[in-house]
Amino acid sequence: MAHGKSFGALLPDCCTGHSLSRRHVLRGGAAGLLAGACAGLAGLRPASAQSVLTPDAALQQMMDGNQRFVDKRLTSFEEDLHQLKANTAEKQEPFAAVLACADSRVPVELVFDQSIGQLFVARVAGNIASPEIIASLEYGVAVLHTKVIMVMGHANCGAVKAALAGKAVPGQISALYSYLRPAVDQAGSDLDAAIRANARIQAKLLAESSPVLVAAIKAGTLKIVASHYALATGKATLLS
Repeated sequence: MAHGKSFGALLPDCCTGHSLSRRHVLRGGAAGLLAGACAGLAGLRPASAQSVLTPDAALQQMMDGNQRFVDKRLTSFEEDLHQLKANTAEKQEPFAAVLACADSRVPVELVFDQSIGQLFVARVAGNIASPEIIASLEYGVAVLHTKVIMVMGHANCGAVKAALAGKAVPGQISALYSYLRPAVDQAGSDLDAAIRANARIQAKLLAESSPVLVAAIKAGTLKIVASHYALATGKATLLS
């Protein structure tokens, strides 16, 4: 999938003279991309990761937080929010990124019991990997050094349901359909199966279509996973 944007375009206020074009990225090859991206963004003084978590440890931290959410014993609210705001005013240091649906019933930070500055969240109806979403997640990995990207589908997703129905819709809502069609084709009329398939497909797309993310995976500094969120129970389950 063509991204159509450079990192410089994403960061116009602080990266003048340090943009990294898609053409340069593709010519450079995946192997040396991550180092090249960070070098090209030197003027940013990118925030160092808030921890030295491995991708596996970062994922475990997210799933532990979700279990606390399910058990109704959240700890994130016990943190000093004033101090967190002060510490994150100038930079952010998230350890993980989440691509989630725009649905109001999926409060990502709550679901994983994380507070200010801990998760880099991209939300769009149907949790689809559009060029703009991919660009955002590339920024999270290349500059903020997030260790995990989780694509999270959720029960009774309206976007997937609309794509299954395939009816005429107002405005630009139908623009979502092309991204969701592979899951619909795979799952047929089964909404839950289509939701789960879509999360897997979008995660696979991220892991294969972005040279930035591919390079980080090969370097062992990033893991991309798919998950399913149950609205009724609050449980997030990893999908194989």
